[in-house]
Amino acid sequence: MLGCSRDEKNQSIIVSGESGAGKTVSAKYAMRYFTTVSGSASDTNIEEKVLASSPIMEAIGNAKTTRNDNSSRFGKYIQIGFDKRYRIIGANMRTYLLEKSRVVFQADDERNYHIFYQLCAAASLPEFKELALTCAEDFFYTSQGGNTVIEGVDDAEDFEKTRQAFTLVGVRESHQISIFKIIASILHLGNVEIQAERDGESCRVSPEDEHLSDFCRLLGVELSQMEHWLCHRKLVTTSETYVKTMSLQQVVNARDALAKHIYAQLFHWIVEHVNKALHTSLKQHSFIGVLDIYGFETFEVNSFEQFCINYANEKLQQQFNSHVFKLEQEEYMKEQIPWTLIDFYDNQPCIDLIEAKLGILDLLDEECKVPKGTDQNWTQKLYDRHSGSQHFQKPRMSNKAFIVIHFADKVEYLSDGFLEKNRDTVYEEQINILKASKFPLVADLFHDGKDSAPTATASSKINIRSSRPPVKASNKEHKKTVGYQFRSSLHLLMETLNATTPHYVRCIKPNDEKLPFHFNPKRAVQQLRACGVLETIRISAAGYPSRWSYHDFFNRYRVLVKKRDLANSDKKAICRSVLESLIKDPDKFQFGRTKIFFRAGQVAYLEKLRADKFRAATIMIQKAVRGWLQKVKYRRLKGATLILQRYCRGYLARRLAKHLRRTRAAVVLQKQYRMQRARRAYQRVRRAAVVIQAFARGMFVRRIYHQVLREHKATIIQKHVRGWMARRRFQRLRGAAVVIQCGFRRLKAKQALKALRIEARSAEHLKRLNVGMENKIVQLQRKIDDQNKELKTLSEQLSAITSTHTMEVEKLKKEVACYQQSQGEDRGPQLQEEVESLRTELQRAHSERKVLEDTHTREKDELRKRVADLEQENALLKNEKEQLNNQILCQSKDEFAQNSVKENLMMKKELEEERSRYQNLVKEYSRLEQRYDNLRDEMTILKQTPGHRRNPSNQSSLESDSNYPSISTSEVGDTEDTLQQVEEIGLEKAAMDMTVFLKLQKRVRELEQERKKLQVQLEKKEQQDGKRVPADQPSNDSDLDQDADLAYNSLKRQELESENKKLKNELNELRKAVADQASEHSPAAAGTPDSYSLLLNQLRVANEELEVRKEEVLILRTQIVSADQRRLAGKGSEPNINARTSWPNSEKHVDQEDAIEAYHGVCQTNRLLEAQLQAQSREHEEEVDNLKAQLEALKEEMDRQQQTFCQTLLLSPEAQVEFGIQQEMSRLTNENLDLKELVEKLEKNERKLKKQLKIYMKKVQDLEAAQALAQSERKRHELNRQVTVQRKEKDFQGMLEYHKEDEALLIRNLVTELKPQVLAGAVPCLPAYILYMCLRHADYVNDDLKVHSLLTSTINGIKKVLKKHNEDFEMTSFWLSNTCRLLHCLKQYSGDEGFMTQNTAKQNEHCLKNFDLTEYRQVLSDLSIQIYQQLIKIAEGLLQPMIVSAMLENESIQGLSGVKPTGYRKRTSSMPEGDNSYCLEAIIRQMNSFHTVMCDQGLDPEIILQVFRQLFYMINAVTLNNLLLRKDVCSWSTGMQLRYNISQLEEWLRGRNLHQSGAVETMEPLIQAAQLLQLKKKSPEDAEAICSLCTALSTQQIVKILNLYTPLNEFEERVTVAFIRTIQAQLQDRNDPQQLLLDFKHMFPVLFPFNPSSLTMDSIHIPACLNLEFLNEV
Repeated sequence: MLGCSRDEKNQSIIVSGESGAGKTVSAKYAMRYFTTVSGSASDTNIEEKVLASSPIMEAIGNAKTTRNDNSSRFGKYIQIGFDKRYRIIGANMRTYLLEKSRVVFQADDERNYHIFYQLCAAASLPEFKELALTCAEDFFYTSQGGNTVIEGVDDAEDFEKTRQAFTLVGVRESHQISIFKIIASILHLGNVEIQAERDGESCRVSPEDEHLSDFCRLLGVELSQMEHWLCHRKLVTTSETYVKTMSLQQVVNARDALAKHIYAQLFHWIVEHVNKALHTSLKQHSFIGVLDIYGFETFEVNSFEQFCINYANEKLQQQFNSHVFKLEQEEYMKEQIPWTLIDFYDNQPCIDLIEAKLGILDLLDEECKVPKGTDQNWTQKLYDRHSGSQHFQKPRMSNKAFIVIHFADKVEYLSDGFLEKNRDTVYEEQINILKASKFPLVADLFHDGKDSAPTATASSKINIRSSRPPVKASNKEHKKTVGYQFRSSLHLLMETLNATTPHYVRCIKPNDEKLPFHFNPKRAVQQLRACGVLETIRISAAGYPSRWSYHDFFNRYRVLVKKRDLANSDKKAICRSVLESLIKDPDKFQFGRTKIFFRAGQVAYLEKLRADKFRAATIMIQKAVRGWLQKVKYRRLKGATLILQRYCRGYLARRLAKHLRRTRAAVVLQKQYRMQRARRAYQRVRRAAVVIQAFARGMFVRRIYHQVLREHKATIIQKHVRGWMARRRFQRLRGAAVVIQCGFRRLKAKQALKALRIEARSAEHLKRLNVGMENKIVQLQRKIDDQNKELKTLSEQLSAITSTHTMEVEKLKKEVACYQQSQGEDRGPQLQEEVESLRTELQRAHSERKVLEDTHTREKDELRKRVADLEQENALLKNEKEQLNNQILCQSKDEFAQNSVKENLMMKKELEEERSRYQNLVKEYSRLEQRYDNLRDEMTILKQTPGHRRNPSNQSSLESDSNYPSISTSEVGDTEDTLQQVEEIGLEKAAMDMTVFLKLQKRVRELEQERKKLQVQLEKKEQQDGKRVPADQPSNDSDLDQDADLAYNSLKRQELESENKKLKNELNELRKAVADQASEHSPAAAGTPDSYSLLLNQLRVANEELEVRKEEVLILRTQIVSADQRRLAGKGSEPNINARTSWPNSEKHVDQEDAIEAYHGVCQTNRLLEAQLQAQSREHEEEVDNLKAQLEALKEEMDRQQQTFCQTLLLSPEAQVEFGIQQEMSRLTNENLDLKELVEKLEKNERKLKKQLKIYMKKVQDLEAAQALAQSERKRHELNRQVTVQRKEKDFQGMLEYHKEDEALLIRNLVTELKPQVLAGAVPCLPAYILYMCLRHADYVNDDLKVHSLLTSTINGIKKVLKKHNEDFEMTSFWLSNTCRLLHCLKQYSGDEGFMTQNTAKQNEHCLKNFDLTEYRQVLSDLSIQIYQQLIKIAEGLLQPMIVSAMLENESIQGLSGVKPTGYRKRTSSMPEGDNSYCLEAIIRQMNSFHTVMCDQGLDPEIILQVFRQLFYMINAVTLNNLLLRKDVCSWSTGMQLRYNISQLEEWLRGRNLHQSGAVETMEPLIQAAQLLQLKKKSPEDAEAICSLCTALSTQQIVKILNLYTPLNEFEERVTVAFIRTIQAQLQDRNDPQQLLLDFKHMFPVLFPFNPSSLTMDSIHIPACLNLEFLNEV
């Protein structure tokens, strides 16, 4: 713009670069700038039309390629015209070489032109229904590239912008619809199905083809004619005309040529209409041209389009060289400026190769004129003509391609299709059909001799012609080829550019992968060197880019000339004096003969001085004018203010008087109104209260009546419910017994497995393995010897065969010679043939021999390699064996004390690594378990979707979810069932992570196999034990079991009798209370119904229920007695126990108190029944929801089938049949798979039932033995059945008793629903102590089932709590401390002397007596590791966002912000500035919070030390990694900041007494990195100091920090390369890891040391807030 206005010359902007470098966007920005700065000269909004042309041309001329998502597939030159005031008055556009072949073909990962996809995306709009379009994947012309979607681009939104642009440039709505019809017809034409006939020379198109009918309908042509001339062509001779059929390939080519021609004609029509909209009748003063042409392209397959594109880029590069290098240096010589010539690359030879006489284009046009010219003949001519050219090469492996060495790269062009694309022929018959279209726009597209685009006006300084010459309608042989037209239009473009002042925009492509924020330096330098930018920079640096003539310089800068200098008439002298006074450096300008030359920036300096001069004068004028204006304004405002004040004061006085009068009247009105309103409100409230009282009294009476009626009915329901509850309790107890037996057998199997594993790890096992390996090696050696022998025999046979072949050939030759002599020359050819056949056989034998030899050598090498591997493995095993033997010998001898110390250290290290691996396995196991739980929950939901299913009755509902190492039969069965459900539903739902699912399935199968092996071993051991037991042992065992059964029955009867006594006492108390109440209220109840009698009636009904209870007790006692009688009958002794079988309370009459007590029991039962009814209603609602879900699923399936049916109807009959067959095959396949899975499931269930049947048979046998055993001890327990023994209260023994049914409540109150805040003032780890006291009581009563159930429920409850609160640090720390304390209690009171050294005598009394819980201690240890890892994960998640901001970016030391490295812009940190940035105090506060929580909850101090060691390692790793990756923080100030922050953290550790945790040692790499940033880095002594200091940093890390080190200011030097090499040389002997960054997710193995408690169990108090009233102190 400045050059256009100042120099008054036409300008051109040439945007160049490779494909995808951003040329189109740069051109759009340039045009947007011109339209914004210049504006429009009229009301036609011409600048908006200029901008609106860009979306139109991008839609119809741009497409996605492998190099660019918005590649321009045509060239355009836009001239923007300006008037004398440099406002836009119009514009004109010229286009070059549209890539028509893209309409019918796209390479992989490419697309057609954008307009096709935009139209398909908007096909659902109502106005486009008649186009009959669907998605882009359904059309052949838009789906060849594969992917039809560009990431981040919305085709529908772009189509709306295209339509708006059409409207803005003046294209009517009807024309837009016609354009879209033509584009849609091209898509339908590509989908026309052409069927070949049987002869292969002809083909046909079905008249029922929907796409052909849509094509003809949209273009308004006859269907029959188009159907005929698509498959036929007309041959015109001098005498007559022939109609000839075409083959399938010819018809396809003709169809594609027609589609390309239609699109090209539509493209040129749109360009002409855009030019008409941009044309203006005003006089054009000057113009600025913007050239946006296709960039240099090179693909895997390059064709005619790429050749023309690269030819155009060669011409533009030549114009650039001519303007920048040749003309620039010639002007310096002409003006006699001292100058040294600069060499540059001249691409004129390459252009001559293309466009000179007999060049590539001339040879192509000549070959096109040949009647039967082919691409191969043309390629051969190129080889013959240009093989000696330095810019032309012939490929090594191809005769159909040639290579042209362009200025940017070497490109190989495939010659196939060059002649056809250069001719650009379309059959005239098809064009004639389109000319006869009933739509005017379609007919106008194909009429000959139509007007070309409007040219520039006559007032333009340059005569600009159209780039597309008019097509003549005469003889087709004289039609100009595409190459000739393109060359002509390119010459016109060069003339236009040479007549203007060109400006160049070089677009550099950052990378070839279309990736954002990725820069390839080598690729950029290659582009800069290829396009001559480096030479341009050299000329700009050494030359004078700005120049002025003496006259123009004087006219513009005369304001800077002093008045006395203007008296001189010599303008050159004036210019010299002015420049010498203004610019002190004489090298900044040069005086030529006619011009003054300036260095870069000097003209801007002069412009600044000129603008300052004008600005000073302007300020002086503005000062005077503004002062006068303010004075006038002040006088006017003062007069107006006085008038306004006078009128306002009068108005305010009048308004005050009026307000006082109205206030007095309002007070009187308010008094009367308030009195009336209060009176009415009182009367309304009084009437409402009377009505409410009447209705309330009636409601209370009715409510009492209905309640009595419901209670009466509830008694009947209770009678039936109690019987049902008793039966259910029996079933639950039986299921629990099954679970206990399974757990015991699993425990035995696990012990056997552990013994087998210990045996597998022994040295003897390794010896056995070595013996087997040696035997294998000997066998392989024998095998090799045998194969060598076999090879020798084969080679001997082969040599014998070859010798016989040679002898036979010689004999045959002799016979042939003899035969020739005898028979003459007649038999010569036959004998020659025989000789040739023999030779071929000989060659075949040689080839077979060679194959055999190769096979032999290859097998021999493989065997040698295998033997070597086996020998190496054997050597390793021998070495390992020797090492083990040496270790055993060293341990047995005391004289090798030093070796034992080393081995101890190695063992400790191995133990640490083993602990780390084990904890990683625990972590992985917990993750897989969590994943498995999620999958199981998800599959349970999916399983419940079809309907409600019940679990099998033989599976216990009390099985635990414990993470116990062994797996029971029921658990494995459930896992297999779950996996089968996943496999059944997975194909339909597809909502699972299949990788994790397959891992889980594999793991479950391995565990199933292991369980089967253990079960087989267990059965063998049981059989062996059964053989060893003497014959008399079963009788003793059965007697013991019988005694235990009798003891259980007697205790049960005692409990029932004590409960009966308790109920009787309560009934007596209730009777007295009711009698007292009746005596007190008898006078008042005289006139009312007798409420007491009503109550007695209700109690009488309840008495019946009590009688039923007594009858049940009698039946139970009768069953016990009958069982005793049967047992005693076997031995012949039958004591008389029936004399006392009647209970004392069985025959008593039920009095009134008993009825009242029964009534209360009935009420409680009623509430229970109500709760059960509500539960059933909820189940019913869930079942209804499931049915609704099934209905929705069926609806979706029906919709899918309807959609499939509709799609099938759209296909042809053959396709419908094929589609139906495919559907039926897929359905049958799915059904087959389902049936197979069902069969496998039934087989597994059958096996499972057989195993359970064996278990039940064994139980029956055990029960019969127990019944026989109970007879011997029956006499001892007879008195216990009759008498209730009252226990004497003793001191609290540190044990808590609870009933089995209260276990779930205990776990809920003490684990799952417990919050740490509830126990704020209690003893730390109180839940762990309570759980141990409950375990101790279970151990005291010798109840192994209770111990197992309580521990399993506790572990599962803790896991559920941690899963629910997986981000709560306080909850995780609370359960880590309790789990560790429970583990310590199990160790401290286990009875093991190693754990009882610190116990008191009282604590030794609290030890476990009957059970060894070593395996549960291991389970709790694993659980503690999982909780510890979750705790670290939560803490790291809270700390990690703070670390970078607090340690590196926050300014802890004030004043260091000004000492930042220079030359770098501020880097955005990981946290945004403002409220979300963190300082070091935030980290310290967070760690204070962690420390306080862990100390308050009683976590072991050793674990707290390990926690902070892990956290400090994470701080060190994250900070050091960011330091190694960020150049802006590698400075002296950052080192100072780090030293200060680390010292603050160390002080915090010492203040919390945590310095012994080893956290400071984990920060050692960061400390050394901070010191490295502050040390001197110049001399060799500095290098030695750095090497001795930075021992914790690796060589790679030290070199990286030195490379990234940034000086603070210009006085500090960077680290030299020589110094870095010195560091590397001194550190080369280190064995550092190759990893640059630290693994901040690394976790140290945790160790839980034994920490016994000093508290005794009897001193612990249970607070009431825990709601554990059901626990009884023993």
